[in-house]
Amino acid sequence: MQIETRLNLKLLNTFGVDATAATAVRVRHAGEVRDLLRNRQLCAQPRLILGGGSNVLFTRDWPGLVVLPDIREREVEAGAGDAVTVIGGAGEPWDGFVHWTLGLGLAGLENLALIPGTVGAAPIQNIGAYGVELRDRLLWVETFDWIRGRLQTHYNADCQFGYRDSVFKRELADRLVTRVAFRLSRKPELELDYGEIRQELADRSIHAPAPRDVADAVSAIRRRKLPDPAVIGNAGSFFRNPVVSEAQAAYLRNQHPTMPQFVAYGGVKLPAGWLIEACGWKGRREGDAGVHASHALVLVNHGDATGGQIWVLAQQVRDSVSQTFGVTLEPEVRVV
Repeated sequence: MQIETRLNLKLLNTFGVDATAATAVRVRHAGEVRDLLRNRQLCAQPRLILGGGSNVLFTRDWPGLVVLPDIREREVEAGAGDAVTVIGGAGEPWDGFVHWTLGLGLAGLENLALIPGTVGAAPIQNIGAYGVELRDRLLWVETFDWIRGRLQTHYNADCQFGYRDSVFKRELADRLVTRVAFRLSRKPELELDYGEIRQELADRSIHAPAPRDVADAVSAIRRRKLPDPAVIGNAGSFFRNPVVSEAQAAYLRNQHPTMPQFVAYGGVKLPAGWLIEACGWKGRREGDAGVHASHALVLVNHGDATGGQIWVLAQQVRDSVSQTFGVTLEPEVRVV
């Protein structure tokens, strides 16, 4: 078990903001987590689990222990018929894992290509893109229970998945995800009707796409729309798309006829990026904290912004949308 003190987290969060962890532990398998439990001094500290750092904003140093899951594992289990179960360790980079499954000739994760982060973080957020959500493909999640000192398996129905939500963001927020299993297929059933996928494939003269073609198309679309964290610090979409009641949606549609609206979980989903852009925030910046010039839903670090400065900007954007539309935006990014 690798223990570090005063670990700088700048390279461990895609916003690229300076923050320091008092102590950090890198775990490579579940046995090391049990070793950690035996260290009472470490376990007495406030605990934060940090995966790929692609969905977190540090507004201050972390005064306790940061756990860095680095469990690397890839496993294939034969299934019935065309179904195949694949298992990934929590520390596996998500996009690399997706392309590994495609290399095995398995379909199911292609629409989720190029999403940043790790396999372990994917079910926490119930990541989704281009008509597919993780819960559509997930079989089970294995977590480590700190209180009981043992592993527990949570099947799909146990995970309470919602829009960018799961039980791992609420009741089980302190659990360490160790492994995740997916049910994929040798027989592709491609989802092509969301966004620009069909057009991207047509532009590439691909008329009978394979899963890898879909992944390449999705990746190209994402690269055009979203800034690369290696170039400019960001965590992708900062806010969730709000879901409002049908009555509120009708009122807003009457007041703002051009506002896009979509049927969603328990109501009507509004595009947060449209709301932010309509309030005039697209491309604006306060010092080195800014709203991206091409995608209003993405807050960026132009260089030396602190996490606190980015969070102040986020609150200004949230308050502006609330005052204009009566809609409250909630961060999709975890704010520390």
